[in-house]
This record gives sequence, C-alpha cells and structure tokens, in this order.
Amino acid sequence: MDRESLRRFATPGVLFSALGIGGALIVAGALWLFWFAPQGALSEAPESALTIIPGPSSTTLPPTATLIPTSTVTPTFAPLAPGEFGLGSYVQITGTQGDGLNIRTQPGLSTGVNFLGYDAEVFEVRDGPMEADGFTWWYLVTPVDEARNGWAASAYLSVVANP
Repeated sequence: MDRESLRRFATPGVLFSALGIGGALIVAGALWLFWFAPQGALSEAPESALTIIPGPSSTTLPPTATLIPTSTVTPTFAPLAPGEFGLGSYVQITGTQGDGLNIRTQPGLSTGVNFLGYDAEVFEVRDGPMEADGFTWWYLVTPVDEARNGWAASAYLSVVANP
C-alpha cells in the first residue's frame, strides 16, 4: 500500500473511531473480569496443587516399653448412714439464722476467711474431717465454682441429696 492510499484512510474520524472501539473493548474486558469472575478469585492466593509427602527413612526407632497390667487395690468405703456425710457427699449450710457461715482457709476459728456462705447454699465435701477449736471441720467446694472453697464447721452443715 502506498503512502497516498494510507492518508486517504487515516482521517481523524477513522483514527478517533479506532481509539473509541479500542477503549470500549478495554472497558468491556475490565467489567467482564470484575463482574463475571468468581468471588475472591482476584484477591485470594491460589491453593497449593502439590503436596509433598516424605518417603520412609531408614532410621530405626528404639523399641518402646510394653506396660504390663498389674492389679491395684481400690479402696472401698462403707456407705454413709442417713444424716451422716463424708467425702463426695453434698451438704448445705443451716442454722446461722441468716448471719451466714465463714468458709475459712484452714480448719480453726483463728484462720483467715475465704468468703461467707449463706443458709441453704450447697457444697460438695472434698476433704476432712479435721478437729480444731472444738469443731469438726470439712473442706467444701461449690459445685458450680471451684474457686469458692474452704473449711467449714460441721455444726452448721446438713446432708442433702446430690443436686
């Protein structure tokens, strides 16, 4: 094609039309990428298509000790009589006339007080009995909060059925 023929077709109208069509194709392509592309496909890193599984090694493992079962004596306790309590039983505070019962850090009247337990509050007996200051003391824990625990005098406790 000669130069004169090229000038005949390279008019400003043809050039602007070519630029317009090219720009429209670029915009259409960009819209297609963002409109029809799967969600997150452009922002997420691709997952690995290759999983490396190490092969077996020639390293031998030392033999493991085999445990031989032995019999152990399980202590059995005599059942508690009605109204009597011991380890694992549930008790409630009674007889304080609304004043509450000091639940202490250790058995005895001169030890620190952890908190004040109120009438009808239920506890599980976890330790005891211990004798101190003329009282029998039991270590109590509330069933709903392990942090509420301490020693209480049995004179203000009565047995309740498992809550």
